[in-house]
Amino acid sequence: MKKHIVCFGDSNTHGYCADPMDTADHGARFNEDERWTCLLQKALGDEYLVLEEGLSGRTTVFRDPLHESMSGLDVIYSTLMTHEPVDLLIIMLGTNDTKDRFNASPECIGIGLERLAMKAETVPCWTDGKPNILVIAPPHIGKELNDGAMGVHCHERSTGVAAQYEEKCRLHGWSFMDAEGVAEFNKVDFMHYSAKGHRQLAEALAKKVPELV
Repeated sequence: MKKHIVCFGDSNTHGYCADPMDTADHGARFNEDERWTCLLQKALGDEYLVLEEGLSGRTTVFRDPLHESMSGLDVIYSTLMTHEPVDLLIIMLGTNDTKDRFNASPECIGIGLERLAMKAETVPCWTDGKPNILVIAPPHIGKELNDGAMGVHCHERSTGVAAQYEEKCRLHGWSFMDAEGVAEFNKVDFMHYSAKGHRQLAEALAKKVPELV
C-alpha cells in the first residue's frame, strides 16, 4: 500500500486563488498542475498518496458564527478515519484563527493547534499505531491586508503564531516547519499563496516528507 499523507488545512490547502490572472485557468482555484498538494504528489512519486483535505475558512478549534463546520477539531476524527492507514498528517492552519471575531491571541491559537493535534493522535488510524504529525505555521499575513471580514489585527496576531506552534511541537514531539520566508503570498490579499508560493511549499515539503515517513 502507498504511504498516505493527509494534508489538513484551510484555503491555502484547498488552493484558493485570489488573483485569477495567476492561475492558468483564470479561476478562483489553482488547478492540479499548480496546487502544492498536487505538486508534492508529483515530486514524491508513486510510493505516496497525497490526500487533499483543505477547506476555506477552517480554523484549528474555533467554531465560526458565520459559517458551519469550520472547526478542524470537529472533523479531524472522521477525516483521518476516511484515509486510514495514515502515515503522516500535515496540519497547516492558523490563518483564519487570527480573525477579529475570534479575538484569539497567538497563545490561544497555539493552544488550539495543540488541542487539535492531540485529538489527532488519539484517532485509531495510524500505520502501526504510531501517530506522525507535521505542523506547518503559515506565513505572516501581510500588513497590507484590507478585509473587513478578517478584521484589522490579523497581521499582528499572525506574526506570533509560529513561535507558539514550535513550542507545542517541541513539547509533544511533533515535527515543525515555519512557512514564513519559504512560500510567498500574493500581492492581492496578502494571505493566500501565489502560484510561485505553491511551488515553493511543494519543493520544501518534497525534501522534508521522506525524512518523516
